This record gives sequence, C-alpha cells and structure tokens, in this order.
Amino acid sequence: MQSASHLNSHSRLHQYPWHHRKTPRFRSSIDQSNSVRPNLSLPPKNPTFSKLSKLSRRFKLEEIEGCEGRSLLPLPVVVHRAGKSSRYLWDGAHLRLEGFDREPADGFRFGDEFQRLFQMLGEAIRHLFVPRQVQDNYMGYLKWKVLHRVSSSALQVLATQAMFRAIGFGSSHSLPSAAALNWVLKDGLGRLSRCIYTASLGSAFDTNLKRVRFSTSVLFSLGIGIELLTPAFPQYFLLLATVANIAKSISLAAYLATGTAIHRSFAITDNLGEVSAKSQIQTVCFDNLGLLLAALLNILCKINQRFQAGLPLIYPIFAAVDLFAIYQGLKFVHLQTLTKDRLEIIINTWLCSGVVPSPAEVSSKEGIDVLMNKGSKLWPIRIGCLDPKDSFSMVSVLTIQSLRHEDLYFICMEISQKGLTRKQPGILLSLQETAVSSDIIIGLLQACLIRKMLLPRSSSICNASSTEDSMLAEWFKVVEDSKLRAIRESTHLIEELQRAGWVVKNILLNFQEQIRYSLVREDSYTRIH
Repeated sequence: MQSASHLNSHSRLHQYPWHHRKTPRFRSSIDQSNSVRPNLSLPPKNPTFSKLSKLSRRFKLEEIEGCEGRSLLPLPVVVHRAGKSSRYLWDGAHLRLEGFDREPADGFRFGDEFQRLFQMLGEAIRHLFVPRQVQDNYMGYLKWKVLHRVSSSALQVLATQAMFRAIGFGSSHSLPSAAALNWVLKDGLGRLSRCIYTASLGSAFDTNLKRVRFSTSVLFSLGIGIELLTPAFPQYFLLLATVANIAKSISLAAYLATGTAIHRSFAITDNLGEVSAKSQIQTVCFDNLGLLLAALLNILCKINQRFQAGLPLIYPIFAAVDLFAIYQGLKFVHLQTLTKDRLEIIINTWLCSGVVPSPAEVSSKEGIDVLMNKGSKLWPIRIGCLDPKDSFSMVSVLTIQSLRHEDLYFICMEISQKGLTRKQPGILLSLQETAVSSDIIIGLLQACLIRKMLLPRSSSICNASSTEDSMLAEWFKVVEDSKLRAIRESTHLIEELQRAGWVVKNILLNFQEQIRYSLVREDSYTRIH
C-alpha cells in the first residue's frame, strides 16, 4: 500500500497542469471552470509560454481549418534583407513571413503580378550595380557614368577599326611583321610615358583630383581623335598612333589613381571593396553597351552608304557627350578629405556665416577649376617656401628674425603673379617641419583673418614702401591680432569640421606645399628643406 501510494503521488507530480489536446488554438476567452490548477510543488511555468498565453487572450483567430479568409496576427518583428522589409505573421498554425505593409492577395491578378515582377527585376538590377550602403549622391554620379562609358567605349571601337585600316589589316598588300612591330612600338612608348607622368604628378592626384580627372579625360578624347586620323595618313601611322597612345595611357593612369578616392567618397560603412567591385561591374556592362552601339553603326554604314558621309560627325558628338558626362558626374563626387583649397573655402564661409559647410556645399563651390584661376582674387594665400625674389624684403627679414622654436609656422607678405604681367600682394604661410594638421588649420585661419583685415586698406599697403615704419607697424599689428583670434577660435572650428563630416586628422598638400623649414639652433637663421 505504501509503495502504491508513493507511486501514485510520484506520478501526479509529473503530470502536466493542462489536458493533452490537439494543436492549441487561440481563443478570446478561456473556460476557467475546466482549467486545472497547477501543482504548487512544480517548477514555475516557462516564461515564453506564459507570454504566448497572454497574447492568445488578446487576439481571436479563426479555428476553421482550410479557411482562406483566415485572419493573421502581425508580430512586432520586421526583417530587412536586400533592401526589402518583411514582417512575421501567425495564422494560427504556421509562422509566415510577408512583405511589410503589403496585404496578402485574395487571388491572382495579372497587373499585380506584373508589377511585382517588374519590381523584382528592378531590385535585382539595382543590387547588381549599386552597393548596399552608399552616399545619396551616388545615383547622380552613376547616371552620368553610364553616358560616359557608353560613348567612350563606342569611340574606342571606331578608333581601333580606323587604326586597323591604316596599318593595312584586311589588305592583300599588308605586311604582318611591320604591322606588329609598329603596334608593339606604340604600346611600349605609351606605357613608358604613363610611368613618367605618374611619377611626375605625385600628390596632385589627391589635392587636385577633379581637375586631373577631367583634364586627362580631355587628353583621352584628343587621343581618340588622333587615332581616327590614321587612315588618312597611313605613312605616319607610327607617329600618330604613338602620340595617341601616350595621351590614352596618361588618361588611364589618372583614372586608376583617382578611382580609389572617388569610391571612398561614396562609401559609408568602410565598404570600399564593395563599391570598387560594383564599379568594375558597371564599367564592363556599360562598355559592352558602347561596343553594341559601335557595331550597330558599322552595320548601318554597310547597309546604307549614305551613313558613311556622316561618320566624321560621330567623333565630335560622342566626344562632347563623353566630356559633358564626366564633368557632370564629377559634380556628384563630394570628397571629405581636406586640402588647402577646400580648407580655405571652409574658413571663408565660417568667417562670414559662422557655419562650417558640408562636403557637398564645398564641392559646388570648389568646382573643377580646369583653367586654374583660383589665384586671381585679391590677397591670394599660398603654402610653401619663401621666395626671395617675390617677397617684401624688410617684412620677411623681420618676420624670420622674430621666429622662436615654439612657432610652428610664420606668415609674411609676398608678390604673387596675376595673369601674364600683372603682380599683386599675397600672403605666404610657411610651415615648420614639426607642424601637424591642427597647426595648418590655425595657420590658414590666421592667413584668412589677415586677408579679411587687409582688404579694406589694401591700396594703402600696396602703394607704401616696404621699409616705411607705418606700413611695417600696421602689418605686424594685423599679424599679432589675427594670431590671437585664430588660436582662440581654432578649437571650435576643428570641432565643427569633425561634426560636418570632414577628415581633420590629415590635410593633403601638394609637392610645393609640403616644403617645410626648421630653425638652426646655432644662430637665428632659418634653414629651408
């Protein structure tokens, strides 16, 4: 008896507090009379099941199996995947994942299915060409890149055909060995010029990226035009082909050197590899479209001889479209790195309005500057070495003699060239070899403050002699006042630069701007490196 009673009590301890039924269904109310109280000796219920039971009391779902109009319970979880949003739904028996903010379809509709297919196709194309996370200006850049690559690829195909005709391919009188030799020579000379150009330009790829990119694109279009001239002058094939290949090689070097910086400007979450990979896919696909366009033009010329009369007009039209697309596309490239020109634009805007402009605003003001006319304004600022021929001698001597080892830069007046013959006073900022990015920002801020103070009285300073005491006193007073203000406001300026998205840890300078000075400890003279 004792053992039987022990077995019965032990079995009751392991009984579930609810009756075994079929798949439980959510109800709006629960029959409390038939419910079984849980045994107090049992461990507490599973918290997940308790929450599910509470939810079941709040929602009523259809219990008829196979009912097409079954209501769905939306769960508070949305999944974001590949640009699409889906939400979990519970239909009483199964967990479903439906498109977010989209009601389930009652039946098949041809228009809805066609629209859904079109959306899926558009999303697939977008995922093929566009990275997942990029800046908002990327689509504007991509739009113009399509036009640029298609027109450029078509021009290259037509130019290659012209060179084949000039070299004699397809003619019974052609000499294969001579043709191969000419082709190898023009390629070799082109690669040699590419190496020389890349080595000589150096830091200009970073400081003048847009200007280098566009100017070399113009050079590329001229090279294509020279290649199209080779059938008219077959006896000068090697000369024309070599000059054209040099121009194209230089353009290719600039394209590869500036591509990384352009891709980095569009990346958001350090996905530079993805942006670069998408760029290669875009280039291949768009170039194939240009190849198809050139093939269609050749077919039209063979079918109708009248189209051959319009072939000379293809080059200027395609070249103009190509350069226009490149120019417009570069407007959507907003670089976050600081150069001397960008920092000067930022400081001038900040001094006038008290607001640091964004990279997009600076990009619109910076432009491409193909003609390099930024030095035409009054009191231009230059970073570099003091030129004895273009300096105000007494101002320069007094400035150098007053330098201390803790001074990380100095500012003095110089004579800058404006146009071919006219000269005007300018401001020189010379950096010590230990100066860092914050010192450059302070120095350029002081130089901009000096220019702002000198603009109302520039005529009196220009007409005065460099040895006059009044001019010297006025100059050094302006320098001292501007330095105190620059030091006082530099911390706030750097914080605003970082808040606006600028990279302040390093300032890109070209070869001339990288020249630094150091102080000789033995005497008071300054040694220039």
